[in-house]
Amino acid sequence: MPSLKELKGRINSVKSTQKITKAKQMVAAAKLRRAQAAAEAGRPYATRLAAVMASLAGKVSGDSAPKLLAGTGADQRHLLVVVNTDKGLCGGLNSNLVKAAKIKAKELMAAGKTVEFYLVGKKGRAPLKREYPNLIGAGYDTSTVKTPGFNEAEAIADELIGMFGSGEFDVAHLIYPTFKSALAQDPTINQLIPVPAPAAAEDTGAVVDYEPGEEEILEELLPRYVRTQLFGALLEREASEQGASMTAMDNATRNAGDLIQKLTIQYNRSRQAAITTELIEIIAGAEAL
Repeated sequence: MPSLKELKGRINSVKSTQKITKAKQMVAAAKLRRAQAAAEAGRPYATRLAAVMASLAGKVSGDSAPKLLAGTGADQRHLLVVVNTDKGLCGGLNSNLVKAAKIKAKELMAAGKTVEFYLVGKKGRAPLKREYPNLIGAGYDTSTVKTPGFNEAEAIADELIGMFGSGEFDVAHLIYPTFKSALAQDPTINQLIPVPAPAAAEDTGAVVDYEPGEEEILEELLPRYVRTQLFGALLEREASEQGASMTAMDNATRNAGDLIQKLTIQYNRSRQAAITTELIEIIAGAEAL
C-alpha cells in the first residue's frame, strides 16, 4: 500500500495535469470557432468551382482534353496523399486517417497496383513508415507555419502536378478528415489527380459561349481546382484537429477529476487507518502502565 506522502504526491501531480488539460481544452475551443468558420466558408467555393468545371468538361473530350482531366491513360501507379496533423493530443483523429490510408493501400495492392505515400503533416509518418517503410515518398512539412493556408496548398498542388506531369504516378487520392462536429471527424478519400469528371451540369436551357475556349479555360482552371481541393483539406484538417483536441482534453480533464476523487478517498482511508493505529498503540501503552 502506498504511503500517505506518495498518495499526496500523486494527487498533486494529477491536479497539475488536470490544469494543463483544462487549459488546452479552452485554447482548442477558442481556435475551433475560427477554424470551423473557415472550413464552412470554403465549401461553397469548391462546390461552385465543381459546377463550372462540369459545364466546361462536358464540352471537351478526346485528345483535346487537358492531361489533368484525361489522365495518362494508365491506372497502375497510385499516390496516396495523406493529410495528417502536426500535433498530437487530438484523440483518434490521426489513427483513423492512418487506418483509412492503410485500408486504401491494401485494396490497391490487392488489385495489383503500385502504391506510394505522399505525407502532409508529421503525425501520420511514423505509423505508416513502420508498416510500409519502402513506400514513403515525398511529403510536405506544414509544421513550419502557424496555420497552413492557400500558399501551402498551392505549393503542395504544384509539386503534385509536377510529379504527375513527369510520369511519377497515374492516379492520386486525397485522404483527409472532414469536420462534422467536435465529436465526429470522418476520414474522406477523394480522387485528386486526374481530376474526376464532374457530374453533368444542370441544363437550364441557356447557351454559354466561352472565350477564349473550353480547352484553354480548363488548362487554367484544373490546377486551380487541385489547389482548392488541397486548401479545403487543410481547412478541414485544422477544424478537425481543434475539435478532436477539445473533445480529448475534455475527456482527460474528466478522467483526471475521477482519479483525484479516488486517490483522495484512498488517502483519507489510509490517514484514518494510521490515526486509528496510533490511538490503539497509545491506549495499549497507557493500560500497560
